[in-house]
Amino acid sequence: MFEFDQYLGFLAFLTILTIGFWLMIFLVTFVVPYWIGGSIIELIKEKNEEKKAKREAL
Repeated sequence: MFEFDQYLGFLAFLTILTIGFWLMIFLVTFVVPYWIGGSIIELIKEKNEEKKAKREAL
């Protein structure tokens, strides 16, 4: 059915596909929420510092 080089190519394809699948799962479930959450926290901190600076200036 398959020759040996076709078999190796098929295994390489499956390996790359599997690595890509798990990388996407990792990025979507951990990295992206961490990134969005961190930027929201930084935005809240900046707004709080601006309010504090305005209160101290008065």
